[in-house]
Amino acid sequence: MNAPLPPLGIRATEGLPAMLHVENLTISFPVMRGLFFRHEEKRVTAVDDVSFSVPKGKTVGLVGESGSGKTTIARALVKLQEATSGRILYADRDIAPLSQAEFLPLRKEIQMVFQDPYGSLNPRLTIAQTLTEPMEIHFPGRSAADRRERAAGLLKKVGLSPDSLGRRPREFSGGQRQRIGIARALAVEPQFIICDESVSALDVSIQAQIINLLQDLQEELGLTYLFIGHDLAVVEHISDEILVLHHGRLVESGPAAQVCGDPRHEYTQRLLAAVPSLG
Repeated sequence: MNAPLPPLGIRATEGLPAMLHVENLTISFPVMRGLFFRHEEKRVTAVDDVSFSVPKGKTVGLVGESGSGKTTIARALVKLQEATSGRILYADRDIAPLSQAEFLPLRKEIQMVFQDPYGSLNPRLTIAQTLTEPMEIHFPGRSAADRRERAAGLLKKVGLSPDSLGRRPREFSGGQRQRIGIARALAVEPQFIICDESVSALDVSIQAQIINLLQDLQEELGLTYLFIGHDLAVVEHISDEILVLHHGRLVESGPAAQVCGDPRHEYTQRLLAAVPSLG
């Protein structure tokens, strides 16, 4: 018989302040029926009473199969999805009840790198426009020349040539487009970045390059990450702590070495068993 599970949502590094603290987060969606789907028949719970903390300057991995609620949580953290109940504390401020206008000043501090590096970029915009557009919104006092200079610097920081500013997303490989996505997230000088399956669409060798880039940027800029994925081996590589989500509920959490080296929950054991082995 397995030993009792440790408390869920524990922090990997005790004593560090939490950049983000989620308390009893629940998100449900209505199932509509009737003519023109006007009547709510019932509600389906996608995220069920989830609590966790992300220590400042660290990486917390959130892992689970497709449909487990990972992306729903990510969308709630950036106000793309409203929470049904619970609190989302960012720097000790509850952002869950904020309107979009009230959240706007915080949007530059909480950024997201999306799964699809092509679909998340506007194909009509040049890379310069992609990187400077967020700056125009959040730093209106900066000149166009200053914004373009910063965009060039961001490309260099993510391993691309500043000469790429005039090109469009279709002219880049998948890995290069994800680097541009990371540069766009960095454009507004965030403190906290959510990486939502940000390497799952890439080849294995490119995955390693992007993860190494994220780790280098974290060390250089003091960033805090919530790294979301379904591949436990990839999540383990970058994370200080891992949270395991199953059917919308948090079933296991703890330091990455503990969760992957001595998994307590049956679902975590199945995820580890599904990791391909080279023998």
